[in-house]
Amino acid sequence: MEQIIKDGLAKSMSYQAYRELMAKMVENESTTGNDKSEDMVNYTKLNEQRMKRWDKTLKVSDSAKEELANIDSKQTWLVLTESWCGDAAHVVPVFNKLAELNNNINLRLVLRDDNDVLMNQFLTNGGKSIPKLILIDEASNKVINSFGPRPAEATKLVVDYKAKHGEITPEIKEQLQQWYNKDKGQSVINDLMNLLTVSV
Repeated sequence: MEQIIKDGLAKSMSYQAYRELMAKMVENESTTGNDKSEDMVNYTKLNEQRMKRWDKTLKVSDSAKEELANIDSKQTWLVLTESWCGDAAHVVPVFNKLAELNNNINLRLVLRDDNDVLMNQFLTNGGKSIPKLILIDEASNKVINSFGPRPAEATKLVVDYKAKHGEITPEIKEQLQQWYNKDKGQSVINDLMNLLTVSV
């Protein structure tokens, strides 16, 4: 596992570099990942706008800032993502905002389709769901915990819908986007704070 993590980190980029990559994809009417279909290209365009908005408007509560300040050991937050992923567009800017508040946290991003071996270590119910945040203790290079692809409340929304309708449809995707817009990143912050409290 340690070697797989090391290989992933060797291919990782900063949040800034990822945002620049997305902007370049939009400019070139392309997308990250293996599927370069028109749909995926359009999702990337949409997600670029979403991320831009969250980068500007996301708020972190004072209590979350205090909790975050308690992290006194060096951690790397390694995130598996892709530019076309709707959940990632809402969730990854939150990771960045939190990481910026503590110098002990080093946020790095890797593309899922370029890191198959790493992704296969962190499947969700057997699927390659993203975004996936891997929390790594820098001193021991050990994985402390992982988070994703969605906060618990959003996951429940999707699971309940799937149980009722048997599949994921455009309708639930739309409901999910509305949920994220209303939630404003707070569930991601709360879930992650709970996880960090357990991990420390």
